[in-house]
Amino acid sequence: MTFKVSSVALPDLYEASIVELQDGLVKGHFTSVQLVKAYFDRIEEVNLKGPALRAVIETNPMALSQAAALDDERKSKGGRGPLHGIPLLLKDNIATLHEEGSYALLGSIVPRDAFIAAKLREAGAIFIGKANLSEWSGMRGEWGHLKGQVPNGLSECGGQTLSPYYPNAHPSSSSSGSGVAMAVGLAAGSLGSETHGSIVYPSSRNNVVGHQAYCRAVIPISSHQDTAGPMCRSVTDAALLLNFMAGPDPRDEVTLHQPGIVPDYMRALDKNALKGTRLGVPRSFIRNTKAIEETFNSSLDVFRALGAEIVDPADFSDAEELLTSKAVKRVLDVDFKVGLNKYLSELVDVPTGVKTLAALIEFNKKRADLNLPPPFYKDQSQFIQSEAAQVDDAYLAALAEDFELGRTRGIDATLAQFNLDAIILPTDGPAAGPAAIAGYPMISVPLGFQPDDVELLPATPSAVYTQAPGLPFGVAFMGTAYSEFKLISYAYAFEQATHVRLQRRAYDDAIPRTQLTDVMSQL
Repeated sequence: MTFKVSSVALPDLYEASIVELQDGLVKGHFTSVQLVKAYFDRIEEVNLKGPALRAVIETNPMALSQAAALDDERKSKGGRGPLHGIPLLLKDNIATLHEEGSYALLGSIVPRDAFIAAKLREAGAIFIGKANLSEWSGMRGEWGHLKGQVPNGLSECGGQTLSPYYPNAHPSSSSSGSGVAMAVGLAAGSLGSETHGSIVYPSSRNNVVGHQAYCRAVIPISSHQDTAGPMCRSVTDAALLLNFMAGPDPRDEVTLHQPGIVPDYMRALDKNALKGTRLGVPRSFIRNTKAIEETFNSSLDVFRALGAEIVDPADFSDAEELLTSKAVKRVLDVDFKVGLNKYLSELVDVPTGVKTLAALIEFNKKRADLNLPPPFYKDQSQFIQSEAAQVDDAYLAALAEDFELGRTRGIDATLAQFNLDAIILPTDGPAAGPAAIAGYPMISVPLGFQPDDVELLPATPSAVYTQAPGLPFGVAFMGTAYSEFKLISYAYAFEQATHVRLQRRAYDDAIPRTQLTDVMSQL
């Protein structure tokens, strides 16, 4: 859909791509100021009002002045490139000012932009706000529980994020605000972070593309698993953002081991990329997802039609060990304490005085009735477990077990055993586990939607529904270390052949109405 001002067709902001928006900026059809205003108005419509999606914690009060400066720069010097004047949202744990959805860090001052934020800012991107998240990226309370524990997508500052595909539907995992914002066009693109599914799961649930890539620079959970990546409405937009995010960070030793030359991920956008490939289906990871599994099985014919050979099953020999291992929990318990204490100690200023995990626990105890709503405010179980954890022989053994299960006997062994180019499976379920503990890339693209007659779950009263009619789900592409280019190419070929995202929009009240024409007519 497009909208017209005089004879100029303007992009529909629900679906507009970064490339489309940049083209309009270059041709002078609209300005970055007008674009930022339009996105601000769209956020205003649905974030706290109406469906109250709570995808955005805060908007940037400097965004309009930054947009004006970039508009002036374009006129006087020309554009910096494809991100010049493009409005983006960042997950609230990516450092620019204050972050993490917790009042414990409200007003804190970081020493610098996160590496990826600095690179995007240098490219001319405008950060129009911070996306909501699971408070402390899900590391406050017991994992994965909704009854009496801290739900995903809930933060003290931002409230409960909701999926726009069904009223009061669960948005799935920590980068929920980024996924929801992209689903209904609250910015041109967004960034999320992942430790164990936090990019790919909310991308799947909200009908967008999410790429867990080898980028870092976030408030830490685990130095061995943390990644950042783009969450966008298309593989093209994700590849474009990744071009400006990727590369070694001199302050992060892990990233210094990357290959020396970062590829141009836009060159991966090949509709014929699946021809001659071998893709494996690890059936042992596809469980208890009838509608999703049926849609996934049907999609295998699409892959075959695109020239791929499907190896089905191509199961991990260590699948049961992966699914039952306790090693990842031990590793994250320790890594979170070590990483968070280091991060907090390096902040320039923290008005609350919270500079350690122990101090954070005490801060929450003293104001328990003022932070998360009941019953969630009582749960600091994960904080407490992490505070008690130590770097010891058991931790080192668990770390070695993670790498063996995820890399050596997991993804790498499966790729080699079946001579595969990549592994494909439904994103929902345990898909994220092997890539997470291995530290390997994964990309999720839209696959389908729950049928209209699916049972609403939970059946008992709940703050959020985990299953509902029309909720989206995705398909994930998994590979070995530094295989982002290949995975992007396969995901793009599938996306272009199916265009699943366009098959269903969010429910009507969750769709913002503001378009560029509305803003331009006001001037």
